[in-house]
Amino acid sequence: MSGGLFGTVATYLPGERLVGVSVRDRAVEVAIVATLGRPLPETADEVRRAVADLAGDRPVHVRVDDIVVEGT
Repeated sequence: MSGGLFGTVATYLPGERLVGVSVRDRAVEVAIVATLGRPLPETADEVRRAVADLAGDRPVHVRVDDIVVEGT
């Protein structure tokens, strides 16, 4: 998960802050850090599917904020 620039991608819950997920009235945004081990569109689709039921009618936007190379 990524908080985005200046930690702006977050949802505030009672007593905690969920970094990397921003739930708004019209959409849900998920910011991730991906690996080069698989294609980015596949990763984004998997995240979107995992969140879809929780998002209700809102579209889920997946944003790749960074890419890491496994094993380094």
